[in-house]
Amino acid sequence: MERLKILIPTDFSVQAEFAYLMVKKLEEKIETDIHFVHVLNVPDTVTMDAKGEIQTCGEIDVNYVVKQKEISLRKLENLKTLYGNQINVHLVLGKTTDAILNFSNANAFDLIVMGNKGASGIKEIVSGTEAQVIARKSQIPLLSLMCDRSDLLIENILLVHNFVNPKKEGLTLLNKLIKAFNTKVHLLQITSGQVDAEKAKVEADMNLFAQLNGIDNYACHLINDKDVENGVVHFNQMNDMDLVFIGTHGKGGLFHQSATEKLINHLFKPIISFHLSN
Repeated sequence: MERLKILIPTDFSVQAEFAYLMVKKLEEKIETDIHFVHVLNVPDTVTMDAKGEIQTCGEIDVNYVVKQKEISLRKLENLKTLYGNQINVHLVLGKTTDAILNFSNANAFDLIVMGNKGASGIKEIVSGTEAQVIARKSQIPLLSLMCDRSDLLIENILLVHNFVNPKKEGLTLLNKLIKAFNTKVHLLQITSGQVDAEKAKVEADMNLFAQLNGIDNYACHLINDKDVENGVVHFNQMNDMDLVFIGTHGKGGLFHQSATEKLINHLFKPIISFHLSN
């Protein structure tokens, strides 16, 4: 049986519970090793040694940090009461997204799962969401979702990609899900040109991509839309997908609006983002 080591960052909100319920859905077919991590958001001047002792320099009250640490540890232990002693819980200090990225890389996770409140307008442009930043910077795939998906049947996975010059991508997670859930993969390319004129070339590229990446049960789709985000939304309206896989080059930010990051904040489907090979 396939196995996944999964990290769930938690702020003890309902979104973190959605993330856990999604992992339990994966657990129906895949053995999981579940780790919750909570980040105590503190400046770099606050540290915690191997014994859990807090040190601060500057103007931060050490007793305040110790109290916050104790509250967080109680909440983490409560997760074990709720979900069982088989889960692992961790407390780390630092800036939230940096701490999650450092912890996930240091402990070799296969997947990060995050509940996401979404964002739009000026908030999205200026700060984005933590899920967006993790998707941009993490080399580990991120599964993000906005609501309870405990009733999800994982039968159809949408893989959104530019299939020109097909090559082997980092799709280990996708291959594990295909094997475990016996899913059909829908390969989707979005074009701003004429579909009929491009169809034969795109399908040939898709077939080669599937062969290179070990995907056997798949269908090819090419649609015309103004951009990737709208294309994915419209395709899902016509074809009800269960999970969306989409790659990122990790170039989102204030001056570069990543389609992957926009979908994380706007699409009410579980989305798995992964870093594309260069």
